[in-house]
Amino acid sequence: MTKLKYLFIFALITGCYQIERNCTNFTTGKFKSVISIDGKTYISTFVRDQNIQIENFENKTDSSTVRWINDCEVVFKTIHPKNRAERKDIHLKILTTTDSSYTFEYNYVGETVKQKGNAIKIDN
Repeated sequence: MTKLKYLFIFALITGCYQIERNCTNFTTGKFKSVISIDGKTYISTFVRDQNIQIENFENKTDSSTVRWINDCEVVFKTIHPKNRAERKDIHLKILTTTDSSYTFEYNYVGETVKQKGNAIKIDN
């Protein structure tokens, strides 16, 4: 009976834990993003305001419109797509936040394969 009592207390304590998500701190600003795909690390920087995101990745600059679904989810649409892949919207969801960074997952809208990454706010 004592083991059951301790298990119940443990479940009660850990069940009340909330993951911090202050997503509104990351709707605008300058960021550095790190993503690992198949063992390769990709780094980009971007500036985001309420309506647009301008990203620099591998010496190329892309601009996307920004549409917030809620405080923690956003959809990006490339403004001037150059190929079929860039025509697909990207859905990004912020999973956790700290005071200066967030962990996210993203995928092309309509697809189930998701990638994860981290972004660090480097300027307001």
